[in-house]
Amino acid sequence: MEEFQLNTVQHDFAIPTSNSTVSGAFHWDKDVMEIRANKDLAVEGECDSLEDSMLCDPSSRLIPTGFMRSNCTDEIVMFVNAGGEALREADSNMNFMEDTFFQGGDIIGTEERIIEGGDFPFIYQSARYGNFYYRFDKLTAGDYFVDLHFVEIINTNGPKGMRVFHVFIQEEKVLSNLDIFSIVGGNKPMQLVDFRVSVKDDGTILIRFEGVHGCPMVSGICIRRASDFPATQDMCEYFKCNNCAAQIELPPAQKKLMQMKSSTAKFEKKIHELSTQCQQKTDECYQAWMSLTAANEQLEKVRMELDNRLFQTYSMDQTLEKQAETLRDISTRYEHDKKFWIATINGLEGKIKKMKQEHSVLSREAHDCAESIPNLNKMVSAVQGLVAQCEDLKVKYSEEQAMRKKLFNQVQETKGNIRVFCRCRPLNKVELSAGYATVVDFDAANDGILGILPSGSNRKVFKFDRVYTPKDDQVDVFADAAPLVISVLDGYNVCIFAYGQTGTGKTFTMEGTEQNRGVNYRTLEKLFEAAKERRETVSYNISVSVLEVYNEQIRDLLATSSTSKKLEIKQASDGFHTVSGILEAKVDNIKEVWNVLQAGSSARAIGSNNINEHSSRSHCMLCIMVRAKNLMNGECTKSKLWLVDLAGSERLAKTDVQGERLKEAQNINRSLSALGDVISALANKSSHIPYRNSKLTHLLQDSLGGDSKTLMFVQVSPSEHDLGETLSSLNFATRVRGIELGPAKKQIDTSENQKLKTTIEKVRQESKSKDETLRRLEDNLQALESKARSKDQIYKSQQEKIKELEGQLNLRATLQSESENQLCQLQERLKGRDEVCTSLQLKVKEMENKLREQNQEQSESSIFRQKVKDLENKLKEQVQLSDSHSFALEQKVKELETKLEEQERNSESSILQQKVVLSYDFPCYC
Repeated sequence: MEEFQLNTVQHDFAIPTSNSTVSGAFHWDKDVMEIRANKDLAVEGECDSLEDSMLCDPSSRLIPTGFMRSNCTDEIVMFVNAGGEALREADSNMNFMEDTFFQGGDIIGTEERIIEGGDFPFIYQSARYGNFYYRFDKLTAGDYFVDLHFVEIINTNGPKGMRVFHVFIQEEKVLSNLDIFSIVGGNKPMQLVDFRVSVKDDGTILIRFEGVHGCPMVSGICIRRASDFPATQDMCEYFKCNNCAAQIELPPAQKKLMQMKSSTAKFEKKIHELSTQCQQKTDECYQAWMSLTAANEQLEKVRMELDNRLFQTYSMDQTLEKQAETLRDISTRYEHDKKFWIATINGLEGKIKKMKQEHSVLSREAHDCAESIPNLNKMVSAVQGLVAQCEDLKVKYSEEQAMRKKLFNQVQETKGNIRVFCRCRPLNKVELSAGYATVVDFDAANDGILGILPSGSNRKVFKFDRVYTPKDDQVDVFADAAPLVISVLDGYNVCIFAYGQTGTGKTFTMEGTEQNRGVNYRTLEKLFEAAKERRETVSYNISVSVLEVYNEQIRDLLATSSTSKKLEIKQASDGFHTVSGILEAKVDNIKEVWNVLQAGSSARAIGSNNINEHSSRSHCMLCIMVRAKNLMNGECTKSKLWLVDLAGSERLAKTDVQGERLKEAQNINRSLSALGDVISALANKSSHIPYRNSKLTHLLQDSLGGDSKTLMFVQVSPSEHDLGETLSSLNFATRVRGIELGPAKKQIDTSENQKLKTTIEKVRQESKSKDETLRRLEDNLQALESKARSKDQIYKSQQEKIKELEGQLNLRATLQSESENQLCQLQERLKGRDEVCTSLQLKVKEMENKLREQNQEQSESSIFRQKVKDLENKLKEQVQLSDSHSFALEQKVKELETKLEEQERNSESSILQQKVVLSYDFPCYC
């Protein structure tokens, strides 16, 4: 068989290798630079191989630039601007058609500049992406060239492999695993040109894009008419016979197989070069390892010498330290003894001077005490008279206190044991927007009269103890309720509760806000102020419990964990009605009170209805237990204060509630009606009071009857929309006001009340003045007693000191003579010690010189150690570099082997190889 030679130009990308060898373990920089250069050349060759692997048709080619009109000589049938609008360039007579031939996909555009965009860069600023295809119909039969224009305008910063796809034209794969970014990068165009397509009688060209990783993308499609005559030349290649110079036609499939063979040859050559480089690096690593072992042996020898030197220096240091310590001990002892004797001598001289001064002072005081003894007798008799007067004042003060309490409680009883205050809220935003009118008249509010103006009927008038207009604030409301707090401290039960329709401000009156406190907080604040004023005569213990009556069940609002245990009301041995198992919080200041009130209000049950969005669905009850002990006569009292925020009275038809809210409303109305029954029974002075008909009235039994003081706030709405509920609340409050509890009855004549008030004011002023005089007398008495005691003690102590000083003077005289003798002896010793000290200082200087010499030797050894450490670090770095380079080479070899295996698995290559073998078998006839 004759030999043939292919008339095509082939380019071999050989990777240059370095012939330099490693002469030692410390010369690596040159090898690193050579490896980097080889790597860059390998990357360039890999890019060329990528283009070859992506092109499935050998006649077409990839151009990494934009469209140039000068390069296009054929007739352009159509140029579709993919993802863009129709444009016409007048200068070049180019007509870009609108994107209307597609099926599927989306449009995307960019405003960034396109690098190397050619004559028409705007076609690369828009694209179609997704899974889509183009269909061009009504083309005349014949041959055409199809050019595809690509650009990466989304993943402009990479990395590679983010967008990989196939391109099929007439169901024939044109591009395989196309990755635009890996070839040209971001915002740079790329063209597939000169793909020849033959159109049959149907006149259709079908271009389909199929994604592998990510979505396909195309910016433009150009269809050119192909000339007929060079078709055979473009499609075929020729072999030339070496003997007769005859040309043999080579089909495109065989050409593609030849290209694949050439690429495999390139890869085999690269593998061979990399394997030789790997072998060189292993030899270099071995040489470096040998040099490292030699260096380690030298290091071991140096370390042995260093250890010997260190041991010698260490032994010398120990001897020097011992000698230095002995010298320091001798010098410190000498200095200590010297300071001690000097201090003792100075101290003795100072003590002698002080004793002489004290002797003179004591003698003067003794004379003064002898002269002041007659005046002391007069002072003692005067003090005894003051003590007797003080006892009489104490008795009178206790009597005045009892009288004041009695008069104060009488005043409260004359006002009525059940007092009723009426408070009206202002119109809210909803009522103002709806245009509801005000039906409440406040003209006679200062006299306790409230008028109601219903439409179409006469004016109704209600009389109460106090009427508050919407302009009155929380301070005005509490000012009238404050006197009841004093009754609690005096041992009386008090109950203050708020009654009214839902949404009339009961909770605001009782609790208030953090900026505008209500009755609850102000009551406790008043309690602590009054208890503080009486702390010298009465001690108080105040505890607070918060509970609610919800659906006729008692709930402890201060309990941290919810328990299934049912709370029941029981009567104690002292007659009080208590709830077993309720939590009582002891409070000592107003800050603790606020924390307790906040915890209770946050745990309270609320809900919404047509009248109020945040309606209270339970009766909140704050119980304050006050235990008092009179420090003057030992009397003990126990009183209870109930502060009750009742749930809103409401009509079921108006609230329009269902389910659980309906059950709550029924229980609320049932308990309020039970309260009305109790009030009516008390008003009629019935023999049986139905306290047990409800949990609410059962709890308030101690405060609604007997000697208890009761205050009711009736809350009403001024709106005409709530007229029915307002009238029912006012009627109920009028019935409550007619009740008389206990021995006190209401008195119509107000002059008696005025007299009692004046007498109380006089008693208060007199008691305050007497308190002040008592305090002054007690202070004077205590001062006189202390002065008398101190004078007696001073007189006795002065006599004893005189005797002691006489004995001390005799001792000091003997001690002074002995100290003079000791001073003479110490001076002689000091002279001998000075001579010893000078000799020791000379020895210390010699030892310091020796220490300096040893320090110099140690510095030299430290420099030698640092050099050894530097050598070890350099060796370790070089070993790590050699390991990393060998690992990189092994990875490169593995990648190339995997690529070869993939190419060998390709079924198309095996078929083409068989065809080439068959073509090589036929003879050439010259």
